[in-house]
Amino acid sequence: MKYKKLGRTGLEVSLIGLGTMTWGRQNTQAEGFEQMDYALEQGINFFDTAEMYAVPPTPDTYGKTEAIIGNWFASRKNRDKVILASKVIGPGFAWVRGGKSIIDRKNILLAVEDSLTRLKTDYIDLYQLHWPNRGSYHFGQAWDFAPDFNKQAVEDNFIEVLQTLEQLIQDGKIRHIGLSNETAWGTCKWLELAEKHNLPRMASIQNEYSLLARHFEPDLSEIALHEDCGLLAWSPLTRGMISGKYLNGAMPKGTRLSLETRGEHRACPQTDAAIEAYIALANEHQLDVCQMALAFVNQQPFVTSNLIGATNMSQLKSNIDSINLALSPEVVEGIKGIRRRHPMPF
Repeated sequence: MKYKKLGRTGLEVSLIGLGTMTWGRQNTQAEGFEQMDYALEQGINFFDTAEMYAVPPTPDTYGKTEAIIGNWFASRKNRDKVILASKVIGPGFAWVRGGKSIIDRKNILLAVEDSLTRLKTDYIDLYQLHWPNRGSYHFGQAWDFAPDFNKQAVEDNFIEVLQTLEQLIQDGKIRHIGLSNETAWGTCKWLELAEKHNLPRMASIQNEYSLLARHFEPDLSEIALHEDCGLLAWSPLTRGMISGKYLNGAMPKGTRLSLETRGEHRACPQTDAAIEAYIALANEHQLDVCQMALAFVNQQPFVTSNLIGATNMSQLKSNIDSINLALSPEVVEGIKGIRRRHPMPF
């Protein structure tokens, strides 16, 4: 396994991180335990979860993933072996805190206590803001996103949030903080206000990033590199779509998209065309397309950790093994060519 520094925290996290969001919906607790045991054996020390997991989210699955992780900690007695990340949700879920789950002091304090209880731990190593109150271009909003907010009100909220997180750090309930699904403006503003007011600094930003979703480049990647706020890449296989299993409208039983009740903005003809091109490139070089896609993310200098997920052990093992794959210059050039032909498939 390879390791990279998490911002300016002093922590070193595994370049392959373990995503957990299927546990409690697509995966049982026993399967989650098996995945965590294997990942730890392979040198993965960074696990990422969130209060809203398992997904696809429902009132019944809310918090189940954290509970499974907590039961694993209690069973294995190994909390000190894991750098644990979780998240507080932003607005949008009626079943969380009475539908008033904006990111503010009140909600953060409630969310942290509930997460700590489910996780059966005294502290969370990296506590992240799952998505901005003001909205962003993530989750399929890229084509219509039109930022419109009261700048002063947003900055006041940022300061309140940072002060709340500072209190939680002082209390020992969290160690470090990070962003998720943020924009370049938002990331810079969080860093600016932290420095100006001597408040905790964001250590990372967890955004979607894959061969098919490269919104992080070029502006956020520049910030990540030069402001020590690296990317934690989520959905590096684009919900498994890069494998080709959903091509031409296919919907294998039990897969993530077969369970999803929300519209899937990534599934469209132009995405299929890009996926077919990447599969052809992988075949040309005798590579597994999923390992090629993960190796591409692994080698990006602005990536701190590549958050893989799997619903079975063969997927998990193959995904972790991508750490040993170095893409040749010919493959890299092939990826560049496909990106020019399919720059933004969804």
